[in-house]
Amino acid sequence: MKHATEIAAAVRARRTTATAVVDRCLSALAADDNRLVAVTRVLAARARREAALVDAAIAAGRDPGPLAGVPYGVKDLFDVAGLPTTAGSALYAEAPPATTDAVAIQRLGAAGAVLVATLNMDEFAYGFATINAVHGTTRNPHDPERIAGGSSGGSAAVVAAGLLPFTLGSDTNGSIRVPASLTGIYGLKPTHDALPMAGVFPFAKSFDDIGPFATSPRDLALLWDVLRAGSGRSDTETNPVRVARLGGRFALNLDPAQQAAIDAIAPDAPMVDLGDVARARSAAFLITAFEGGAVHRAAFARGDAMRFDPATRDRLLAGALLPNGLYDRAQAFRTAFKAALTPVFAEHDILIAPAAPCVAPTIADPWIVIDGERSPARRDLGVHSQPISFAGLPALAVPLRRPGQLPLGLQLIGRPGGERMLFRFAEMLEERGLTGVCAPGEALQGDSR
Repeated sequence: MKHATEIAAAVRARRTTATAVVDRCLSALAADDNRLVAVTRVLAARARREAALVDAAIAAGRDPGPLAGVPYGVKDLFDVAGLPTTAGSALYAEAPPATTDAVAIQRLGAAGAVLVATLNMDEFAYGFATINAVHGTTRNPHDPERIAGGSSGGSAAVVAAGLLPFTLGSDTNGSIRVPASLTGIYGLKPTHDALPMAGVFPFAKSFDDIGPFATSPRDLALLWDVLRAGSGRSDTETNPVRVARLGGRFALNLDPAQQAAIDAIAPDAPMVDLGDVARARSAAFLITAFEGGAVHRAAFARGDAMRFDPATRDRLLAGALLPNGLYDRAQAFRTAFKAALTPVFAEHDILIAPAAPCVAPTIADPWIVIDGERSPARRDLGVHSQPISFAGLPALAVPLRRPGQLPLGLQLIGRPGGERMLFRFAEMLEERGLTGVCAPGEALQGDSR
C-alpha cells in the first residue's frame, strides 16, 4: 500500500480513480481473510459509495480534497452512521445505531478519504494488548505469534501489514504509541483536546485523545491538518530544534537498541528529569480507573456486569468504587506536575524517550519484564507513555529502522501545540536513516525477546 499522500496525488491527477483504489483495498482485505484479527467490520458498500462521490467530483472539475480516494479504517469506538458503536464490547453489540459519523470521520470524508473498516481494540480501550473477548487477539504482522499492542492494536496492525495507508485510533495512556512501537509504524498522540472527540466512546475524559497511524511523517502532517480543520493554532516555528533526553524512570526498562538509537539521534543532548514520574503514573492509573468506572456505573446498576470481559470488568468496578477524595488528590498532583514542566519547555523543544519498553511479547506468554520482574503486558506496556498522557503533551511514536528484526519505537514529546515540530523532526530522522517503516515478512533471525 502506498502512502496516503501518494494515493491522493494519483487520484487527483487522474492517474487512477478512487473506485479503483478502494476495489484494490477491499480485495486485499478479503485476501487477508482477517488473519491478523484486526478488522471487526468491512464497510464495502459505504466505501464504494464514498469512492464514487470522489470520482464524480473530479469528473465535474471540483476539488475532491487533499485525501482524495484514500481508504482508511477506524478503531471500533468511533461513531459510524448506521452501526452500533460497540467499543469492542459484547455489551453494545445490539445498541441502537449511531445516527451520524464521529466529527473526525466527517472531516476525513470532507477531505475525500474513504472509510472501509472498523478495527479491533481492547474492550472499552482498557489495555495495552488488544486481547478482545469478542473478536480475539490482534496479531502482529511482523510475527503473528506476537501481540500488536493496544488498545488500538487493530488500527496499528492493518497499517503495518500494508492493508490500509492510515487509520484512526485513540490514546488514553499510550494506546496509539504502544501499538505503533510494537508494529513499527508512526502514531500520533496529540496535545490533549486538540482533535475532535465528538462521537468517540469515552474511556477517561481527562486523558482521552484520538490520533492517526501512518507509514510516514508527511502523511501524519497532512492528517493533522485535515483533522484540525483550521481550528486553533499549532506551532509553526522553523528555528533549530533543541532536543533533550528523558532520564529518571524513562532511562530504565528500555531495550538496548532504543538506548543506542537515542545516543545516535541526540549524542550531545542533555538529560532531563521530569520529577516524580512513578507517582505520576500511579495517579494516572487512579484517574483512569475512576473516570472509566464512572462511564459504566449505569451498566453495572442495570445488572450488566457479567456481560463485560472479566479482565475489564474487575478494573472498572474497582474504579467505580474509588472515593472522590482520592481522585481529587490525584488531579491536584497532576496540576502541579504539569506546571513543573513549563521551565523544561522553556529550554527544550523535543524530549526523546522509549515509546514501549520492549519488542512485542508473544500471545502465548503476554508478559514483559519491568524493574526486573515479570509484569502483564496488558497493564505495563504503557510504563513510558502513561506519564506523558498525564501531562497532556503531544507525543509522536517513531519506528526505529530495523530490517529483519522485531519493531521498536521511540516517542518524540513536544510542548502543547508543538505537533508540527514533531513531524519535521521525525522527517529529518527518517532522512538520516535512523527511523522508518520496515515491511513485515522479513526473516526475524535471533530476535526472540
